Amino acid sequence: KRTLLPLLRDEISGFVFPCHLALQRPELKHMVMELLRCIPLLLFLIFVCVLDHFIFSVLSIIQSHSFVQYSYQTSHHMSINVMGSSLMAQLLRSTVGALNTSVDTQVETSNLVCLPKPHGMTREEYLNTCLPLLALAVLCLAQVYPFRLRRVIASFYFPKVSSTLAL
Repeated sequence: KRTLLPLLRDEISGFVFPCHLALQRPELKHMVMELLRCIPLLLFLIFVCVLDHFIFSVLSIIQSHSFVQYSYQTSHHMSINVMGSSLMAQLLRSTVGALNTSVDTQVETSNLVCLPKPHGMTREEYLNTCLPLLALAVLCLAQVYPFRLRRVIASFYFPKVSSTLAL
């Protein structure tokens, strides 16, 4: 016979009808295997997103609770008074008088420049991260339909082989 149809009941489950839009049993097995290959990538993506959110949370807690500001203020006054009018008193006033000092110090410092300044990922950035994996899953589902054309393309390039298989 030159045709395959009508098929027997056992043959229908193993035959792929190219004009049916629904997924058929032989194609379903290959599609599920391809989707199972996407699961490690999905788990890795979820792990990376959770890790990113965890690190952001830790850094924002550090930023909000680790701010320290120091204020240091001192005042030093040294004065030496030499009493008397003798030559020795005048000599001491001229030499020791240079030691009279007055210093006021005020220092304010903080660790603000050392603190982390985290910024979390936006929803758009999360979406842009997950979009390639979503596209991969859609392509795994849609690859069934181009695979149905393999027989037609092969018969176009190898008509002799195709005619012997049809017999």
